[in-house]
Amino acid sequence: MGFVTTRDGNEIFYKDWGSGPPVVFIHGWPLNADAWEDQMKLVADNGYRGIAHDRRGHGRSSQPFDGYDFDTFADDLNDLVNELDLRDATLVAHSMGGGELARYIGRHGTGRVRKVVLLSAITPSMLQTEDNPDGVPQQALEDIKNGLMHERSQFWKDASEGFFSANRPGNKVTQGNRDAFWFMGMHESLQAGVKCVDAFGFTDFHEDLRKFDVPTLIVHGDDDQIVPINATARKAAEIVPDAVLKVYEGSSHGIAMVPGDKERFNADLLDFLNGG
Repeated sequence: MGFVTTRDGNEIFYKDWGSGPPVVFIHGWPLNADAWEDQMKLVADNGYRGIAHDRRGHGRSSQPFDGYDFDTFADDLNDLVNELDLRDATLVAHSMGGGELARYIGRHGTGRVRKVVLLSAITPSMLQTEDNPDGVPQQALEDIKNGLMHERSQFWKDASEGFFSANRPGNKVTQGNRDAFWFMGMHESLQAGVKCVDAFGFTDFHEDLRKFDVPTLIVHGDDDQIVPINATARKAAEIVPDAVLKVYEGSSHGIAMVPGDKERFNADLLDFLNGG
């Protein structure tokens, strides 16, 4: 574990486990690097070097008042990659992290990248528009910000239900999953929480995806209640050349954490890392 100082003087916390080809995990909102512990151990146990960082405003990283946009997030990731001198890295990103990954490639290219995994990612666009009718309505984004401002602790407790599809019959979500979500959410600053809603809700990543030129795996649950699959994964798979799309039937937004889905994703991730 350590910290990287960004070009604007902020501190980005990261975990660094194992040795071998690097696998960089990029978390979603409002989580942090802890969300990837199962996958970090998986790759470290199988001959890879797992690295996961806390986005600025999240977890143990600096919590500045400004800088919550995807150009800044991508440049923070670039600072981390350069400081650790990572080469031939596989980037694995969840939810909002998919936007961070896409913008990183859009701004910095794939010179240090070997493969890419987009898990329940927001790319290419979250917002509901005439061209993206399956997206998230703007009012829903405003409701999220209002919920955070009203009472964020209860908001995170309530939000964990939809995040993990705990409201579905026969779900395998544990109370521990929901508690961990709340705990990580409470370690995100309120300013970051609100500003990130604008960032992931209104940023378009079509041009970034068109710059992908490495093997890409896209994984998404068809019961994702946070990031609709038809607005994101299915469209991303059409944009990224030769992308492989795997749809998990009945699965939620929190695939990497929920028992059953987690093991399936871990197996798919390891197969993708080991293949070619």
